[in-house]
Amino acid sequence: MKNWIFLTIAIATEVFATASLASSQGFTKLTPSTLAVMGYAITFYFLSLSLKAIPVGIADAIWAGLGVVLVAVVGWLRFGQKLDFAAAIGMAFIVVGVLILNLFSKTIRH
Repeated sequence: MKNWIFLTIAIATEVFATASLASSQGFTKLTPSTLAVMGYAITFYFLSLSLKAIPVGIADAIWAGLGVVLVAVVGWLRFGQKLDFAAAIGMAFIVVGVLILNLFSKTIRH
């Protein structure tokens, strides 16, 4: 169970780091730049911990897939970025894929 918590922390910090990166304006603003670098360091640390028990392909698919969807939501809420219908459908497919992996794949060890 703790490995799934580690993966959840990795996803959350990746979303935070990516939002900070967007605010850094090409690493020209110190605070968001520092938060982005620190966030990614924490992300990879917790991702590496989760890989002790979760297969790398599964962990990466969940981490990357949910990260993409959550970063898009943050972009929409925080930065006013627009999401069209095709983007929403694509992200829905990502979420469905993650659910299928978690609910039906026998490669995941719980």
